Amino acid sequence: MTTFDELYKRVLEDTLKSATIQERDKYLSLHANTSQLDCLLYPEKFASVWRIGECGCSDEKQDECACACPFDAIQPNGDTGIQISAKDCVGCHICVDNCESGKLTASKDIIPALRAVRDAKGPAYALIAPAFLGQFNEDITPGKLRTALKKIGFDGMIEVSLFADILTLKEALEFSQNITTEEDFQLTSCCCPIWIAMIRKIYKDLVPHIPGSVSPMVASGRAVKLMYPDAVTVFIGPCVAKKSEAKEADVVGAIDYVLTFQEMQDVFEVMELDIASMPESEKDHSSRAGRIYARSGGVSEAVKETFKKISPKHPIEIRTERAEGVKDCKAMVNEILAGNIKANFFEGMGCVGGCVGGPKAIINKEQGRENVERYGEDAAYETPIDNPYVIELLHRLGFDTVESLLENSEIFTRKF
Repeated sequence: MTTFDELYKRVLEDTLKSATIQERDKYLSLHANTSQLDCLLYPEKFASVWRIGECGCSDEKQDECACACPFDAIQPNGDTGIQISAKDCVGCHICVDNCESGKLTASKDIIPALRAVRDAKGPAYALIAPAFLGQFNEDITPGKLRTALKKIGFDGMIEVSLFADILTLKEALEFSQNITTEEDFQLTSCCCPIWIAMIRKIYKDLVPHIPGSVSPMVASGRAVKLMYPDAVTVFIGPCVAKKSEAKEADVVGAIDYVLTFQEMQDVFEVMELDIASMPESEKDHSSRAGRIYARSGGVSEAVKETFKKISPKHPIEIRTERAEGVKDCKAMVNEILAGNIKANFFEGMGCVGGCVGGPKAIINKEQGRENVERYGEDAAYETPIDNPYVIELLHRLGFDTVESLLENSEIFTRKF
């Protein structure tokens, strides 16, 4: 009988050869665990973390696992082991990192995503997270990666950092509008789904301090769908929590599938693609501000520098504080609740190092940060207000001015 990893590779290989889901019975003859096979074929029905076997842990150990989840998504389930709530799981990956039995794994959405790209009625777009540079190989440029994704079947690759530019503008405008006294403060609202879930689920009293913005991922998906209603949107990044975010009721539909860098690496390996030797397909549109979102402190720095340019006469300057990792984010929030407030703009990142430290990043966070810094320095524009592509895109989406992001921005707004 095959293992789960062997089953995954077999189904992936067959999918890349255009096999259909109707061949499910063939896979069951190889692997009798119906639940595991259904996870691969229909991941949308399950949580962002899967249990791939009976853990064999004692009741006491199961209780420890349940208590370790910051979002109460894990419940003890007796003889078979813990169960994970699809409704409550945020995808923070803490349980996977700490599972002694090795029976937990992150969701793999690559099978239905590949089929959707193949069968798309409209264009299929790969929306690549800002942390992508150097993940697959140091010799792979953005242009070569774009070519490789077209080999897989995508019609194009869009860097989500361009939409981070737009959200940076929005947050800078919101700070200018909302922070009018030295006692006011704002929590960053875009980027990290773990940070936002923590505020919404655990620290609800702070929700009024979060401007209602979607993440750059959701913004990119909504923009593509507005311009191309039949498009298939596939986000690719280092984050498992993005899989849960894409399913949230008020943003669902913007992103059709969320894949990790590791899932894409699996595809490249099965297809034996030599990406480093592929031709360039360069389309360089984002500013430094959008690109540095991928590392801790990047959002704060981007908003602060943009705010200086769009509100030079504002009486209050941005004073930032940031935390990375769930433990430190909680500590920062508890300080805020205790009244120990020294900043007026707070950034939280669920992973140490920021997105480059995500659970499905392929390279270590230190190298990822260096790559992000280098890519930021290579940008033609410092901030989104300097970036003509941002202005052009806003016009295409129906915004006459930058300020209209606050007046009529349903595409970039959500209600917390």
